[in-house]
Amino acid sequence: MVSLSRKSRAILLAFLVIWCCVILYLMYMPLPEAHLSSKKYDDLEDLKRQVQLEGDDDLLLNDEIAKDQLRERELEMLEIYEHNLPREYREARANQVVKDETAKSNENGNDTDQKKEEVVEHHPTPPPDAEIVDNFDIKHDFKVIDEKAEWVALPRPSKPSVPRFTYIEEVSSRKSNDPYKMNNFNVAASDKLPSNRAVPDTLRSHLCSCKRRKYPEDYPNNLPTTTIIFTFHNEARSTLYRSVRSVLDRSPPELIDEIILVDDASTYPEQGKIVEGMEKVRILRNEQREGLIRSRVRGANAAQSPVLTFLDSHIECNVDWLPPLLERIVENYRIVASPTIDVINMDNFHYLASTSGLRGGFTWSMQFQWEMAPFDPTANPTDPIPTPMIAGGLFSITKQWFDESGQYDLGMDVWGGENFEISFRTWMCGGRMEIIPCSRVGHVFRSRHPYKFPGGNGRTYDRNTARTAEVWMDDYKEHFYHARPSASFAHVGSIEERVQLRNKLQCKSFEWFLKNIYPELNIPGKDMVAFGQIQQGYKCLDAGSGHAGSFVLLKPCLPQDSNSQEWLFRNDNTIKLQDGHGTNLCLGISETQVLILKTCSTDPVMQWHYTLSKQIQHTSTNLCLTSSLKPRLSRCGSTDNQKERWAFTK
Repeated sequence: MVSLSRKSRAILLAFLVIWCCVILYLMYMPLPEAHLSSKKYDDLEDLKRQVQLEGDDDLLLNDEIAKDQLRERELEMLEIYEHNLPREYREARANQVVKDETAKSNENGNDTDQKKEEVVEHHPTPPPDAEIVDNFDIKHDFKVIDEKAEWVALPRPSKPSVPRFTYIEEVSSRKSNDPYKMNNFNVAASDKLPSNRAVPDTLRSHLCSCKRRKYPEDYPNNLPTTTIIFTFHNEARSTLYRSVRSVLDRSPPELIDEIILVDDASTYPEQGKIVEGMEKVRILRNEQREGLIRSRVRGANAAQSPVLTFLDSHIECNVDWLPPLLERIVENYRIVASPTIDVINMDNFHYLASTSGLRGGFTWSMQFQWEMAPFDPTANPTDPIPTPMIAGGLFSITKQWFDESGQYDLGMDVWGGENFEISFRTWMCGGRMEIIPCSRVGHVFRSRHPYKFPGGNGRTYDRNTARTAEVWMDDYKEHFYHARPSASFAHVGSIEERVQLRNKLQCKSFEWFLKNIYPELNIPGKDMVAFGQIQQGYKCLDAGSGHAGSFVLLKPCLPQDSNSQEWLFRNDNTIKLQDGHGTNLCLGISETQVLILKTCSTDPVMQWHYTLSKQIQHTSTNLCLTSSLKPRLSRCGSTDNQKERWAFTK
C-alpha cells in the first residue's frame, strides 16, 4: 500500500471537496430557461406576505398578483440571460420560436370554432418609429373586439358576440426623468401594473351584508342601462386604459350600452387610441380645450342611455360597483348616486379601502371636505347615505333629470365648483344626493392639478364658485365672500340663464338647504364667534401632526383653506380645527399647560374667551395665548402687547 504524505492527503481531500461542489452545482443550478419553464409556485405564500397593501395589513393581494410578480422576476432574469448570448444564437433562437408558433397555429387551426375560451393577446414592443407618450406604448397590435365600436346604434346586444380578450401590457422600459411631471402622479408605477390587475374587494371586507347580494338574482329585473362617460386631457395612457378596462371587466355587460371618452384636446391626437376598438368604446375629440364641465355635457348629449355615469379617467372600478347605483336610481329618477370612493395611492398605485360612513361637506369658502355622516341608530350600514355635497368626479344620474335640472353651468371654466353647483341645484330643486356604501370605485387623488387654468387655478375656482354663490346661496353668499375674499373680484359673467332655470324649477331657498340638508354647517355670527386662520404677523397657529394629543405649533401662514391652520371659534367657547377630513379636535391644554389638540368637549381645559382687544384667554386659568418660539399660555399683559393679539382671517 502506497503511503501518502500529510501534504498529499490534504491536496486529495481538497480536490474531492471541489469535485463534489461542481457536481452539486450542475445538479441544482439549471439555466434560466429551464428555471423559467419548471418553476413551481410552492413559495407563493411567502411571496404574498411580501406584497402587502400600504396601510392595511389585513388586505393581501390575491394569488394572481403574486404570480404576476413572480413571473415578472423570471422574465427579467431570462431577458438578462438572453441579452448576454451571442447575436447569432439570439437570431437562431428567434427564428425557431417563429417556426414553432406557426406549426402550433396550423396544428390547432381546425379547433378554433370549438374553443371559445378567453384569448390572451401579447402586445409587442412598438417599432422604433412609434411615438411614445408618457412611456406607454401607443401602437398595440391587439384584435378589435367590436369593429363598429366607434358608432353602433342602440340597443346593443346584451352580451359581446365574441369572447372578451385579456390584454397583457408590455410597457417600454424607458423611463422619464420625472414620472410625476406630466400627470402629478407616478406614471412609472402605473405603467408597471397590468391593465387587468386585481384589486382588493373592499366592499365585502367592510360591509358583510353587501357580500350576500348577488347580481342578477338579488336586484330588480328592471335595472336601466347606462352610458359611461370619461373625459380626459393628457391622461397617462396606462391609467386611462386601466380605467376603461376595469369598467368592462367588473360590470355586467348587459347594463352598459356604451363607453364614451371625450378627449379634451390632448396635446397628442393619438392620446385616446389606446382604447380605440375596445368593446363598446366611442371616442369624441374636442378640437380646442373646453374643460371638464363642457366636455361632460358633450358626452352626455351624445349618449342614448336612460342613465349617465360620469367617471374620472384615473379610476379603477371594484367588483359589483354598478348594480347598486342603478338600483337606487330605479326607485327615484331624481336621485344622484355616487359610489364610495376608495384611494389609489398616487406614489405606488396601491389600492386602499376608504372609511365607511363618510359623506361630503364643505366650508363657507367652498372647500369640499369629507366628514362622518351623523349617526343614525336605526339605519343599516348598507343604506344609502344622504350627502350635502358630492366630490363630483364619480356619479350616476338619469339622463332625464340631468337635462331637466340644467345639466352643468356652461359659464364655468375648466374645472372646480361644479360639484357645489350640481349639489345645491339637486337638493334645492327636488332631487337627492346619495353615497351608496355597496358601490366602490378607486380614485387616484393628486396633491395638485397637472394642467393649466386660464388665468391660473385660483382665478378659475373663484369665478366658478362665485357663479354658484350668486345663483344659489341667496343672502348667505356674503359669508362665502367673507371666507374667500378673492372671489369678490371675480368676473362671473352673465348668470341670467341660470337664475331663470332656478325660477322655472321652483327651487327652494338656501336657508331651506341649511336647515334641512346641512344643519351641521355653522353659520357665521350665529353659531360662531370667528373662524379662519389664527394669525399674528406672518405666522399662524398650526395643528402640527393633526392628531389628538399632538402639540399646537406656530408656523408661517399657509394659503387659504390649509388643513392644519383653519380654526372655528364656536359659541360654546371651543376652538375647533377645520382640517377638511371631518375630525373632531379642539384647542386645549395639557396638565403642564402646553397647547395640544384634544377631542372636542365642554371640558374646562378647552374653554376660551376672545376679548374685544383680540386676546385669546383660557377661561379656567385666566392665562392668555402668547407667541414666542412656540405658542404658550402666560399671564395676560397689556392689551397693546402684540404678542397677545390674534386675528381670525375670515
